Amino acid sequence: MTITTGLVVANLYYNQPLLEDMAQTFHVSNGKVGQLSMLTQLGYAAGIFFVIPLADMVKRKRLMLIEFAFIVSALLLTAFAPNIHILLLSGFLLGAASVMGMLLVPMAAHLASPAERGKKIGFIMSGLLIGILLSRTLSGFVGAHFGWRSMYFIAAGIMLLMWLLIYLMLPEIEPEYKGNYRQLMQSLADLVKHEPKLRLAALRGGLCFAAFSAFWTTLVFMLKQNFNEGSDVAGAFGLAGAFGAIAAGLMGRLSDKMDAYKLSTITLALVLVSFIIFWFSAYSIAGLIIGVIVMDMGVQATHISNQAIIFSLNPAARNRINTVYMVTYFVGGAAGTFLATRVWGVYGWPGVCAIGIVLSAIAIVIHLATRKTMQRSV
Repeated sequence: MTITTGLVVANLYYNQPLLEDMAQTFHVSNGKVGQLSMLTQLGYAAGIFFVIPLADMVKRKRLMLIEFAFIVSALLLTAFAPNIHILLLSGFLLGAASVMGMLLVPMAAHLASPAERGKKIGFIMSGLLIGILLSRTLSGFVGAHFGWRSMYFIAAGIMLLMWLLIYLMLPEIEPEYKGNYRQLMQSLADLVKHEPKLRLAALRGGLCFAAFSAFWTTLVFMLKQNFNEGSDVAGAFGLAGAFGAIAAGLMGRLSDKMDAYKLSTITLALVLVSFIIFWFSAYSIAGLIIGVIVMDMGVQATHISNQAIIFSLNPAARNRINTVYMVTYFVGGAAGTFLATRVWGVYGWPGVCAIGIVLSAIAIVIHLATRKTMQRSV
């Protein structure tokens, strides 16, 4: 489950170190090609919204096997894209199809005992986070040596292998929801209305991921401008982020043992501190590496803490709860990408850092203002 989660979510992030190369291929601006990251994240949010609730209603393994067919098709469409418009369309479709991790994380929460739920979620989330970060390292290397299209052919082959492993090894879980799809989707609004802890966790997560996405989308442009480095160096920063992701996995264990509110206060502060480090590291590779480790640790640990809270709310509706949370999360990511690509053209790196500081500060204010509500959820 952890390996599948990491390899599937990697499909969303292969494009980020390759944006400069894609812009040159199609003779478009960085701002235009930056829309690919935004549309991929919006596609992911759309896939979560329309597909993930089905896991409460249909057999999960069967749903995953169908999803793989769409993922492979979207990867091949990206690899063969003849122009920027088809590339942007394929990015949206790839995002919408690559929602496997959002089926597997609630499954892990379902199978785990309550005393170890945070630990199990943290373990699978470590796979997801390492997949996100090392995808950039892999695609940066492949793009620099074999061209950006090669990465998507390789990814399609990986997905075919994972389809076989899921078919052979994953257990089936019977659905619990007895209503129809329309009633299922209507119940999402009821969850938002009646679960204040879900609303707060989703907003907190969305703001953090907006800051995270703003950094990673524009990093490749900054490295080219300030250091004259390409996709391979931008991808290598994923290795630094992986250390933060591993540390975030340990936070999952801590969330079982200590006050989740206090833990989140620390992790949100790490995100704010990281963007202050980035501000002063525009011409320092070492400073950028330190900032990436701090940022990834803060964002991912906050994410795990949020999930430990929301998955304790209503066991029969875990996939729908996860839908509300993750749609907000990736809409936040798309908004951060959109803001960063617009600000980059006018204010450059300081503007991107300012976005990260403002977004993380808002998350901290919301967190501190909702102390009583969030502590009741622990």
